[in-house]
Amino acid sequence: MEESAFPEELKPLIAFHGHYCPGILVGWRASRLALKLLGTTRDRDEEMTAIVENDACGVDAIQFVLGCTFGKGNFHFRDYGKHVFTVFRRSDGKGVRLSLKRPPEGLTREESARRMLEETDENLFTVGEPLEPMPERAVIRNSAVCSRCGERVMETRLRSAEGGRPVCIPCSGDR
Repeated sequence: MEESAFPEELKPLIAFHGHYCPGILVGWRASRLALKLLGTTRDRDEEMTAIVENDACGVDAIQFVLGCTFGKGNFHFRDYGKHVFTVFRRSDGKGVRLSLKRPPEGLTREESARRMLEETDENLFTVGEPLEPMPERAVIRNSAVCSRCGERVMETRLRSAEGGRPVCIPCSGDR
């Protein structure tokens, strides 16, 4: 698909992600639908929180369009391998779960992209209620020093080594 065929709003997303692919279109469409259903706009300071159930290309669009990020603590990853995105509005706890519907068999990459650009929301996603509660707001944690490697680590991630000294997860062997 020629770049000139993309909606203008996709160009910064493609630049952020690093390349064009149908996967970012999945996240782009899910993000736009979530904003519409929740009656909100891009997050600035944890007004929303998102839970993604995969680590595929579409999650870059979720971060870019919704403004939910790991760094702000309002982006949560569940390693379930599903194209499912749950988004909550913090002001009232309203949330929506969007699950990508199974596409027709045998679509080419080009056809998959065109489908994501042209199909209705109803043909692309199953919309439902969240299956888990809204995650808590991010909490700033104290840091301590690992007694083995000397690196700073969040206190809540420390383990106890022989002799009761605090160690980070890698030094504990608990990867």
